Amino acid sequence: MCPTPPAGLRPRLPSPLQPIEDDRFARRGVRLLLKRDDLIHPDLPGNKYRKLVLNLRAAADAGHDTLLTFGGAYSNHLRATAAAGRLLGFATIGVVRGDELAGRPLNPSLTRCAADGMRLHFVDRTTYRHKAEPGTLAELLRATDAPDAYVIPEGGSNSLAVRGCTALGGELREHTDVAAVACGTGGTLAGLAAGLGPDRHALGIPVLKGGFLGGDIAALQRRTFGEPTANWHLDDRFHCGGYARTPPELIAFAEDFEARHGRATGLFVERLYVAKLLYALTALSEEGAFRPGTRLTAVITGTV
Repeated sequence: MCPTPPAGLRPRLPSPLQPIEDDRFARRGVRLLLKRDDLIHPDLPGNKYRKLVLNLRAAADAGHDTLLTFGGAYSNHLRATAAAGRLLGFATIGVVRGDELAGRPLNPSLTRCAADGMRLHFVDRTTYRHKAEPGTLAELLRATDAPDAYVIPEGGSNSLAVRGCTALGGELREHTDVAAVACGTGGTLAGLAAGLGPDRHALGIPVLKGGFLGGDIAALQRRTFGEPTANWHLDDRFHCGGYARTPPELIAFAEDFEARHGRATGLFVERLYVAKLLYALTALSEEGAFRPGTRLTAVITGTV
């Protein structure tokens, strides 16, 4: 069941599910579908809406008037939180990784955050790494003059976010055999897998290198549901060198996918997450990773 949205948000739910005719999948007997979560909300697309919705309700129910969260200079999560604040009447504070950015002109992502009313607070990278520790977090709340702010973690991934993403699995349960999503902090995959149920499988494609994400996802599921589910796995081969790395072959793939399917679907292939997901699924299909007859769903998490 989809969580009830706070007043002021008008999401498009369930998001559309589009079948795609692509010979690279068809010749393997695989049916490709796109779960167009990018169309849920113009300012909170995809997993950003699903991860924020229960946090926003919790903040409102507890009487908070300020949201504080974290992200890098190009964080879509910061942009979505700023937009949610504008739409719902919360003040917002974004703690941004990299104090060297404080004296520079804002990039387009941070400019959008500021235009939506977000107050930006830049911190050095050491402080940022320790942001979840109680002492560091308390100091950040003091430094931003927001001792009573509702704190949302980096990427929005906490137990409420995971529960919000179970609705994605529920929407897909009767329509797919394997649901795949690009992963940053892992909250979407954690909820997706739980919502799909034990007879369906979730595949995560990390966009960061390091191999740490599996433990994080298991921990999120353990905190949320008591134990991890057994119906998901990660494939770490497709990060293309790390977050925000977009080598020429990835760009060429994204442009080709748009040329093949953009007119029929209206899809723009976002380069940092969605392109890596679709690239991975195409490679895996050509490797024979999916059994003939598989209904394979790519979760399109955003266009920004």
